[in-house]
Formats: sequence, C-alpha cells, structure tokens
Amino acid sequence: MTGSGYSPSAASGGRGPWRAPVAAGPLHATVTVPGSKSLTNRELILAALADGPSRLISPLHSDDSARMIEALKALGVGITLGPGAGRFGDDIIVTPVWPLHGDTVVDCGQAGTVMRFVAGLGGFARGDVTITAHESALHRPMGAMITALRDVGVDIDDGGRWALPFIVRGHGHTRGGEVTIDASASSQFVSGLLLAAPRFDVGLHLHHSGARLPSIPHIDMTVEALAHRGVHVERPAQGEWIVPAGPVRGKDVAIEPDLSNAAPFLAAAMLVGGSVSVTGWPAHSTQPGAMLTDILSLMGARVQRRGGALTVTAGAAGIQGVDLDLSAAGELTPTIFALAAFAETPSTLHGIGHIRGHETDRIAALVGELRGLGGEADELPDGIRIVPRPLHGGAWHAHHDHRMATTGALIGLVVPGVEVDDIGTTAKTMPEFPELWQAMLDDDGSAAGHHAEAMRAS
Repeated sequence: MTGSGYSPSAASGGRGPWRAPVAAGPLHATVTVPGSKSLTNRELILAALADGPSRLISPLHSDDSARMIEALKALGVGITLGPGAGRFGDDIIVTPVWPLHGDTVVDCGQAGTVMRFVAGLGGFARGDVTITAHESALHRPMGAMITALRDVGVDIDDGGRWALPFIVRGHGHTRGGEVTIDASASSQFVSGLLLAAPRFDVGLHLHHSGARLPSIPHIDMTVEALAHRGVHVERPAQGEWIVPAGPVRGKDVAIEPDLSNAAPFLAAAMLVGGSVSVTGWPAHSTQPGAMLTDILSLMGARVQRRGGALTVTAGAAGIQGVDLDLSAAGELTPTIFALAAFAETPSTLHGIGHIRGHETDRIAALVGELRGLGGEADELPDGIRIVPRPLHGGAWHAHHDHRMATTGALIGLVVPGVEVDDIGTTAKTMPEFPELWQAMLDDDGSAAGHHAEAMRAS
C-alpha cells in the first residue's frame, strides 16, 4: 500500500522457487491466521459508502486488500492505518467522501473483488474511472457485470469487448432499479451490485437468471455485512434480492480470521499426523471456510472446537475418499484436492466449474500439476476425479494463483522434492504464509501462535 510501508512481496520472502519443507513427524501446532480477505474487502467498500467514518479491526493486509485500498484512495476516499488490535497489522480507518472522485485509474491487479466491487462504485464518481488489471487477470469474467451495471444506469465504455479494461463515465449517481443477471460465473457479480445498491437513487431489485449460483455463502456474507450497517436486504425468493435506497452506517467492524486460508494448515494434520489448532475460529460465520468442519470430518479427521480454537486431528483410519459438491465453497477445492490425492479410495469433486475463471483455470491446473508428480486425476465438465497414486518430487507451478501455491506446499509435506515455482503469489491473501508454514512445522504447541503475535508486534 502506497505510503503505508507495507510490501506484500517482501513479507512473503520475495517471489521465486521455493522447496516445500517435509514434515519430520506428527504435528502439534497452534496457528493464528490473518483476517478474511472477503470480509476485509466488503467492509472497505461499505465503509467508503457510509455516512461517517469506520474502523476495520484486525483486517487483512495483503496484495488484494492493498489493491482495494488504492482503488478507494483513487476515488477520493480517505484511508489511514491506525494503532489497534490487528493481529498482523494496523487497523484501517476509512473516511468516506461523496460524490466519489473521477478522472482516475483503478488497477485491480489480480483481485476479483476489486474489479467486481469497484465497478459498481464507478457511477458514483464525477468523471471517468478507468478500471484495468494485471495482464494475467484480464481474462476474468466481467461481461455479465458490465451488462447489469448498464441496466441500472451506469455509463460504461468497454470498446465492445465485454471485458477489462473499460471506462466508467461517472455522473455522481446511479439510477438503480430492477435488473436481471446471470451470475453463474461468479457470485461476486451479485455481491458487487448488492454492496453499491443502498446508494442507488431508487435502490435495487436483483434477479439471478442462471441455472446455478456458485459460492452462495459469499452472498450471505454480503447480506450480513449490509445488515450490520443498517441495510436490510429482502430475499423474497431464491435468487432474488431487494435493497432499499438509504444510508450505510459508519461503524467499527472486527474482521474474522480467513477460514479458507486456514484450510492448508488444518489439512496438514491429516496428511502428516498429529493435530493443528487455528485460533479465533468463530462460532458462526458466513465464510465458505466454515464448511471445513464438516468436510474434514467426512474425510476422516477428528474435528473439535474448544476455547475459540478449531483443532483438527488425524484419524486412525487415514484419509477417506469422498464425493463432494463444492459449489458453495469452490475456494476450498485445492486443499480438498490435495487430501484426496492421499486418500484410501478415489474422490470426485463437483459443482466447481466456476473455478476455471479464477486466477487460473484451477481445474486444469490442479490436474496437470498432480500428473506432473506422478498422480492420477481427470477433468470433468463440472469437477475433478482423483485416484490416489504414489507421488514423486518435482516442479509445482503456482500459475499466478495463491491457492495453487499453498496446495503445492501441502503436498510437499509428505512428498520430498516438491518445488513451488512462485510461493510469493501467496501474498495475494496471506503474505505471511511461508513463515507461518515453517512455524507450524517447528511448533511445540504454541510457537506458531507466538510467531504470529511477534509478526504483528513488529
């Protein structure tokens, strides 16, 4: 983040090849993971639209959140870092401005939340807002979002490409109204519209028209975040939302730990043996990562929540193959895929066709990389079939994708010689990953948690 002294690449040890450490024996670790990327970026958007200042407590500081902060700054929003209780960094203080500033450029990097959420804000600016991204992210689906924004009155010049980059010609307000969208490619289309909707002149009545809607927990997260700020979203039917025009309250919001980022650490106990605990696990959460408790149990782990921590212990019968519909939690696919590669029986993961449109085509990438290590997996139209086979070391390509990188690290715990070509891509959502991963292996039951607190204090 410009002016903050924060450098994601530096925090992750730089970008380049990284030999995954092999576990020497069963784990007995306690880990503290940073705040949720999904919650941090939603709350940044809502704070920018609020009727007064907000403070985000224990937010995520990463490439994605830095991109969101820079985007909002470019639109004139005041954002500063202040002392607070953030585990891995300062609190974020947001001072809104209205209307937003135009005649600016927003570079989304690889952050899907930035490109989908900030596009919805562009109409509130006075002047042109050019929205672009890193060349590796220009392929990400945007056509349905562009169409929906035009339907609610946003003036967009995309050169007929229905993709990034494009220009939002802001007029200081957006009409809103009733609109239909096919969000089959990404639930972020729905969330981006819902987040901006309270500031539309007449609110929003949104219908989803596609055959399926992925990552519904992320939409639930958006609706809950709006409710906490005084915006009641009606849901008269499945795939339908009504958001009234009205104020968004400025307030202090504590950000939960990122439960999906905790997934590789919890899964490590199942591969290596022993147990891993993640601190600060919420009793209730709309994060898709909350589904880990049921999924890991189904795959043979013993899962317990006690004293605010979630503990996963390897099961005596080993890892069990599964037939799982992951449509609600596609971001967990890479971790579940790694576990399935070492299961007692084959597994099928389905309902995940939408993850082909993430940082990379995750289905093709996972299958290709596992085959490169001697494994067996096949692409399905809407999923993956994994047949456990003995694996050998070799290169594991991250494909500019943070979850591909952590999957390589997970497999490398039990397969010597796995080398992730770019572990630095984990800076997208967890810059501390390499340090926390090593601390988990070194831990005697408390060191990883102490390591996290030491990183925060420094």
